[in-house]
Amino acid sequence: MHRIGYFLTDDFQVMAIGTQTVFEIANVVAREPIYHVTNYSLQGGEIRSSLGVSVMTRPADSNATADTWMISGVANPTGRTTTAEELRFISEAAARSRRTAGLCTGAFVLAEAGLLNGKRATTHWAFADALQARWPLVQVEADRIFIVDGPIWTSAGLTAAMDLALGLVEKDMGADFATRVARAMVMTHRRSGGQSQHSEMLALAPKSDRVQKALEHARLNLSKPLRVDDLAKAAHLSSRQFTRIFLSETGISPAKAIERLRLEEARNLIERGRHSLETIARETGFRDRRHLREVFTRAYQMTPQSLRRESRNVTGDDHPIDE
Repeated sequence: MHRIGYFLTDDFQVMAIGTQTVFEIANVVAREPIYHVTNYSLQGGEIRSSLGVSVMTRPADSNATADTWMISGVANPTGRTTTAEELRFISEAAARSRRTAGLCTGAFVLAEAGLLNGKRATTHWAFADALQARWPLVQVEADRIFIVDGPIWTSAGLTAAMDLALGLVEKDMGADFATRVARAMVMTHRRSGGQSQHSEMLALAPKSDRVQKALEHARLNLSKPLRVDDLAKAAHLSSRQFTRIFLSETGISPAKAIERLRLEEARNLIERGRHSLETIARETGFRDRRHLREVFTRAYQMTPQSLRRESRNVTGDDHPIDE
């Protein structure tokens, strides 16, 4: 059985313990208790979250052992210093465990404990610069969902911590099992660690429901030609009206928006490393892998193969690279 220990401090972000659902569902999918989760704090007893919700914890003493430690963050890590006692426990616990994870701004705690020196790490994009400035020995990679560097795992925002938890399950139980857990949790897809925190759907930020529907139609049908007439039909507008409204709300043409959605999905698939580039090109609406390479390199200043190699380094994956 895998023992997961959550180390919580006062004002911890309540969604940090939301990641425990991943291990709960993993037990359901396995039909046996493969994970055992325990909440700890320095003194034990009730610990209050930033939302005001309190949870009961066990004391973090010499009896507190786990295979994996999950270290919670706080809403504003720049305005708080972890106590010496907390840092001592985290350092000693990490030395005794198989792996240690900093959830969102929990990366600040790991850095303060000296666990991130010389290692790649990520955190919420809003605090990435502060993490780098405060601890220059940390190799901060802000545009990542989660990063694995040896026994240390770090995640971006707290929703990305769900992806990190699924990554832990994949490491323990395999990719197929992790996919079944994600499906049971009704997650749209399981994001790999190398995936960007950036979202084109959020960046486009259309104001009207009609344009949002058109973009969602495009996102679900990227393997198809997706002409302006198709998007206009999904929005229940004429092609001329749709083009005018789309440009007004997003600042770019429908064709450019579709290209950005295709590139984002292609990048996600490349980073996950599950499919050949020919398959990825076909599934995301590019003519072939050569066309994908041309557009991808122009947009990201790197080839799909280079990104796949980089993603393997970030996540610790050992999947073969399709050249």
